[in-house]
Amino acid sequence: MQQCKRWWLFLVVFSHYFLLVCSAHAETFVLPADGSTLVGKPKIVIPTQENTLLDIARQLDVGHHEITWSNPDVDVWLPEKNAKVIIPTQYILPPKPWTGIIINISQRRMFYFPPPAKGETAKVMTFPLSIAREGWSTPLGNTKVIAKHKDPAWFVPKSIQKEHKESGNENFPDYFPPGPDNPMGMLAIQLGFQSIFIHGTNRPWGVGMRTSHGCLHLYPEDAAAIFPMINKNIPVRVIDEPIVVGIHQGQLYMASYEPVAEYGASQDLMTRASLALAPYLQTSVTTASNSKSKPQSTITYEVDWSKVKKITQRFQVIPLSIAPKGASLDEVLNGIAPDLYDYLPYGVDANDASLPGE
Repeated sequence: MQQCKRWWLFLVVFSHYFLLVCSAHAETFVLPADGSTLVGKPKIVIPTQENTLLDIARQLDVGHHEITWSNPDVDVWLPEKNAKVIIPTQYILPPKPWTGIIINISQRRMFYFPPPAKGETAKVMTFPLSIAREGWSTPLGNTKVIAKHKDPAWFVPKSIQKEHKESGNENFPDYFPPGPDNPMGMLAIQLGFQSIFIHGTNRPWGVGMRTSHGCLHLYPEDAAAIFPMINKNIPVRVIDEPIVVGIHQGQLYMASYEPVAEYGASQDLMTRASLALAPYLQTSVTTASNSKSKPQSTITYEVDWSKVKKITQRFQVIPLSIAPKGASLDEVLNGIAPDLYDYLPYGVDANDASLPGE
């Protein structure tokens, strides 16, 4: 009996360790086959240990902006005991075609559509990103992966050296050797845009913020997850859409993100929402019938414009139905059973480019 108890205790401890190690990686979803463009579900967790919101975000693979915008009343550094922390792990997929890598700058999220093996179902992986800081930007448009670099060194460009000197940081290095303190991280994917990489970071707590000079930063564990899958010539599309619209169960859904001023768009979010909805409302969506002898049918989407206005007045990263009878945010959250979050905090030693625990 005592031996059985010890074995049971070992399984409990091992299972907890396994979840701790394996849950902190990119979300992977089967691509919907029913016309939907939403994947995932939002969650609610109740921390049982003294984790910051940033610990929770990293463990559950969301960015700084996603978790703070979803929990405006929760203290970032010390959530109160029994706080219900909203985890916005539902995503509207970017516009088709769903191939290669697609990055939405305002959403601060990357989607990778790996080519399915024969007989396998198509999937999508998604990762939170840091984007360019104020005054800098990432080019928009189409490019491709041109190289991969393990343990890269970083020769700091003259423009960045100048920026640091002008801000009073005279001792900023002009060269960073490979290692956990390298701002390029331990793994880097080079794009066809000049001097633009998708790479890990030595400041993972900044993932989801505006921290770079044009590159796109991943959590170190996300960089490690995607790096082996990426090959040269994979297409990359970079877009900037602060309002995203999707379809789920016959209804239109919408989410909103902070616009990036460097791209120069002058419209307010309500105008952008109207433009994003136009393709769904001006042209009926046609679906093929199961029988070739029957005529095709059209779908007409209903929109409650008061819901659209509300979504544009506050950054809303959990997609919400904008149909007249669609569920409100409160109704969505009230339908989620909270889970206990019992992971240890990462600790100060985790704020570098190495994988947690190394």
